[in-house]
Parts: sequence; C-alpha cells; structure tokens
Amino acid sequence: MSDLGSLVTVVAAAVVALAMLSLAALKAWSDWLDVRRLEVTHKSERPASPTARLELADLKDRVKRLEAIADGIEDDRDGKRAA
Repeated sequence: MSDLGSLVTVVAAAVVALAMLSLAALKAWSDWLDVRRLEVTHKSERPASPTARLELADLKDRVKRLEAIADGIEDDRDGKRAA
C-alpha cells in the first residue's frame, strides 16, 4: 500500500511541475507577442513618445530574462548572466 501512495505522490508532483512549466511558457509567449506587436506597430515610424520607447525597452528586457530562465540561466539586474 505504501508503494501506491508513493506512486500517486510522484505522479501528482509531475503534474504540478508540468502545469507550472506550461504557465511559464504561456507567459513567455504572451510577452514575446507583445514585443512583436509593438515592433510591427512602430516599424514604419519611430516611437513618438519617450514612454513608448521605455515600454518597448522594458518588454525586450522582460523577454530576455524569460528566455534566460527558460534556458536555465539566471539573469542578473546588471545584464550579466550567471550560471
């Protein structure tokens, strides 16, 4: 009976881990689409306001950090990557 309990625990942990990875991937995909939308919107003209440029830079930074997390590398605030 103890083996069945262990098996259920391992399977439940695997399902939770898969759910967490899926949510992280969906968030990264959503942020990447936001960056692409901004690039397409502002491709023909430069962003008129400084806030638009800051927003685009912020989104690009978020995507870089999410890609680093997805690659298994943590990203420092200074822009340096540490393993």
